[in-house]
Amino acid sequence: MFWKSFLGKLFFKRKKQQRLPETGNETENNILQENMPSPDPAPAASANLSTDLDANVARITAAYGESADLVVREMETATSPPIKIAVFFIDGLVINLAVTEGVVAPLLAPPAALSAQAKPHPTFFEAANKTLLQIGEVSEAQTFEDIFTGLASGKTAVLIDKNSRALLTGTEGWKERGIEEPATESVVRGPRDSFAERLRGNTALLRLRLKSPRLRIEEFQLGELTKTTVALAYIQGLATDKLLQEVRKRLKRVKIDGILESGYLEEFIEDEPLSPFPQLLRSERPDRVAASLLEGKVAVFTDGTPFVLLVPSFLPEFLSTPEDYYERYFIGSFIRLIRYVAIIISLVLPSVYVAIITFHQEMLPTELILSIASQREGIPFPTFVEAFLLELAFEILREAGLRLPRVIGQAVSIVGVIIIGQAAVQAGLVSQFMLIIVALTAVASFATPVFSLAITMRLLRFVLLILASTLGFFGILAGIYTIFLHLVSLRSFGFPYLKPLGPVMLSDLKDTLVRVPFWAMRTRPRLVAPRDRVRQAEGLKPKPPQHRERDDAKNKGGDGA
Repeated sequence: MFWKSFLGKLFFKRKKQQRLPETGNETENNILQENMPSPDPAPAASANLSTDLDANVARITAAYGESADLVVREMETATSPPIKIAVFFIDGLVINLAVTEGVVAPLLAPPAALSAQAKPHPTFFEAANKTLLQIGEVSEAQTFEDIFTGLASGKTAVLIDKNSRALLTGTEGWKERGIEEPATESVVRGPRDSFAERLRGNTALLRLRLKSPRLRIEEFQLGELTKTTVALAYIQGLATDKLLQEVRKRLKRVKIDGILESGYLEEFIEDEPLSPFPQLLRSERPDRVAASLLEGKVAVFTDGTPFVLLVPSFLPEFLSTPEDYYERYFIGSFIRLIRYVAIIISLVLPSVYVAIITFHQEMLPTELILSIASQREGIPFPTFVEAFLLELAFEILREAGLRLPRVIGQAVSIVGVIIIGQAAVQAGLVSQFMLIIVALTAVASFATPVFSLAITMRLLRFVLLILASTLGFFGILAGIYTIFLHLVSLRSFGFPYLKPLGPVMLSDLKDTLVRVPFWAMRTRPRLVAPRDRVRQAEGLKPKPPQHRERDDAKNKGGDGA
């Protein structure tokens, strides 16, 4: 209880309000008062628009200050009497031609055209909304907050005098990255497109693969300052209502000033924030997201990032790739089994070597232990220190290679590993056998397809290394046992993290360690999509034509007759 109260006071101590120092000098106090940050104008943003156009224009321009990218155009129509209007947009977020021809030109139409078109509408505002503005998207706004959000999204705001409403027109257009090959989920066989930073383009890529109207997309705005659009995608009838309600509840309770990437959301909506294991699978591939939705899952899109969160997520999915389904089933199963072996090697190989050399030399053949002993002759460090230093050096080189430019980083990582490793062996700091162990561990860690899981294995490798140096194999087994206990207790949006291995679901094991043929995967996962489980018809297993030899014989006999 003492430590809990102490840590609570240490980390959750409320900040005191800043007070101006009493200098006794009125001039100095005025200077300090002027240098204090001005109050945030955001609370006034929720106010409704006024019927006075000049007051609305003044309030919008005051909210943006002297921002150079805010364009304000005040005009009068050619009607009799003339009507004052104001057009707002952010330079760089709109298509200038769309603003000129789709917004400004129709509003400044000749009087005859206006009078003819405005007859069915009682006011000029209604005429502009229903008839004059023929641009694709037009919506109404009643508060300043709606206008600020629309301007930041690339829309053009039209304010009309003596109206407490504004019109937001869809004139979005800015430079963005095109569709490119996935950078983190490359495949040999499969689609080459990936998500980009624009949310609407990402949902369009998903629509191209799931053309059914049952694909539903719900949008939220998160972040008090960024107003980031977060979209929820699912297939109606496959995703359960309970899962959808849970995802909506967790998203709505996120109260933060800004959401800049999906990683912000991941830490707010995951089940166990103190777990080193990733509980949400992220992907930048439209085909993988579409396949997850077909299993009854939910995808969370975040505007400004190509990475999409898939919920719920399970540990076996972090060891699978889309290419497992694009190759024939026995090839995909073999490659997947190699990944399982590789992740075990990357986790326990250095610690097993340290435990054997330190405590259990009798487990190795005599010739092998003598060879290792001869290599370690003259090494000044114990086996644990030797392994720890090499692993740490390799992690530093790998991080340096990732942060440098791609052309330079690859050369630095390869040359650094070769030169430092060879120099360390020649200097007698490490043994050749230890260098082989560390290199094999590093290569095995590269086989983990998801970066977040690979980092977790790298962290746990150091923990097992310390346990092996103190308790030998007993420490390794205790560490692995603790990891399994944690995995069994872990949940992803309430679903068991080890599904279908724990609890064991025989019907879902067909796509876990190995992958059965597509014609054998007739049902969806039972735990995620319990309502509509059947996804294909029966009897789709391919087979050769029946009675082929008999038909050939009949044809030959008929020709001879």
